[in-house]
Amino acid sequence: MKDLKDRVVVITGSDTGIGRESAFLCADEGARLVITYHQQAHDGEETARRCLDRGAADTLVFPLDVCSPESIERVLEQVKDRFGAIDVLVNNAGVITWKHLRDQSLQEIRQQIEVNLTGLITMTKLSLPLIRESVINISSGSGKHGFENLTAYCATKFGVRGFTQALAKETALKIFSVNPPLTKTRMSGYEGVPVEHVARYVVDTIKQADVIESGSDVDVPR
Repeated sequence: MKDLKDRVVVITGSDTGIGRESAFLCADEGARLVITYHQQAHDGEETARRCLDRGAADTLVFPLDVCSPESIERVLEQVKDRFGAIDVLVNNAGVITWKHLRDQSLQEIRQQIEVNLTGLITMTKLSLPLIRESVINISSGSGKHGFENLTAYCATKFGVRGFTQALAKETALKIFSVNPPLTKTRMSGYEGVPVEHVARYVVDTIKQADVIESGSDVDVPR
């Protein structure tokens, strides 16, 4: 397994949920972490503080809107100034709407597509010149099977898996989709498997990147 000590790991949406717990596990191994949040600065700063307490070699914390190329570029410029490069990008930021398609507003549909898919692709594209090792895309079991009440969300997560498989053919970097089942986060109303369980698969994928075929799905069991 790859040692994470001093590796630079950028995790989008790491102020809560899977992103936060993944940051904690990376911190346990002495990684240098870039914590990002969309609106909740307190949560982002608290995550960074706890990462330092758990052994992170260094932390940066930034507001980040993955729907804004300008926001992404501001973060990447500061990461480059501090660390020079990124070893691992974890694309975790996401949103969800639990409604039948007929009941979803066009804004709700658009937001899911822009954050979960367009934002993830944009974040990856702009980060590529800095990335040295791997990209971990958080997809979902809803990216492998369609579910009632999750039409737009499923579409975005199927898209994430397609993007992962295609990008793996274009680059020597290792690219993976981690596909959790329903997980106890804010997005699920705190129902499902423990977030720590999913985060362990995320971090193990980072550590085992050299022995997993690039473009692969990493399915998290219930």
